[in-house]
Amino acid sequence: MSTSWPGDSLSGSAPPGPATFAARAGRKPWLTLPALTSSLLGIGGLIVLLLLWWLGTDVLASSQGFIRQFSPTTAIPELVTMLGQPDLLVHVLVSLRRVLIGLAFALLIGVPVGLAVGSYNRLNTATSPAFQFLRMISPLSWMPIAVMVFGVGDQPIYFMLAFAAVWPILLNTAEGVRRLQPSWLSLADSLAATRWETLWYVILPGVLGHVLTGLRLAVGIVWIVLVPCEMLGVSAGLGYFILDTRDRLAYSELMATVLMIGILGFLLDAGARMLYQAVTRSRTA
Repeated sequence: MSTSWPGDSLSGSAPPGPATFAARAGRKPWLTLPALTSSLLGIGGLIVLLLLWWLGTDVLASSQGFIRQFSPTTAIPELVTMLGQPDLLVHVLVSLRRVLIGLAFALLIGVPVGLAVGSYNRLNTATSPAFQFLRMISPLSWMPIAVMVFGVGDQPIYFMLAFAAVWPILLNTAEGVRRLQPSWLSLADSLAATRWETLWYVILPGVLGHVLTGLRLAVGIVWIVLVPCEMLGVSAGLGYFILDTRDRLAYSELMATVLMIGILGFLLDAGARMLYQAVTRSRTA
């Protein structure tokens, strides 16, 4: 004997979960946590990660083990020392510049193409297989081809970063266009708005949230791809600096640089998330 839930359709929708019952009862789901509690849990998770790092390199490793050179007891003080020196700052700024340029190229390509693909069903049908094929190719696999085409330097890095970042931006933009309220477009038509006016005042504001979601995903992808890209044919950047510390056998500096990469990636993602929240909050205010 089957049980039917109120409001279920014949499409096979799942029974309502605890969050649905809580919403019907006028209560928030029990999993919702205050902001302070969420922050404390996040800090607690980082502390646990630090403890596991310390246990693996200091406590469980042998006293003469090579892995002890990557311990937080040496990496963190080394990072503090490096922050007071200009060398690390130069490499950080070079890497951030490459990230921004790669993201800029991805936005310049991904947003217009995404708008076109989302607006025309035939174009979406024609391009979807090609886009799905291309985005499944690792950006790093283009490295030897990019170096042969663009030469050694920043140009192949920009190409690989833009290639990595364009897909989440393009696909999220196209999805945002498809999710636009038809009533908005009908209203623009009734007001005799031109195509450019409809694009500027209706479509772009309507897809902005999706574009920023794609941008946040692109930031994470680009930051991961950047470091191996900088290990080939350049003389500055965090990826280059990792190879330099390895060649100098400066293992505490190497681990400090890895730690710095993680911190910067965390901050970049937090910045993208805050930008998304600020834009969506201003639109709903």
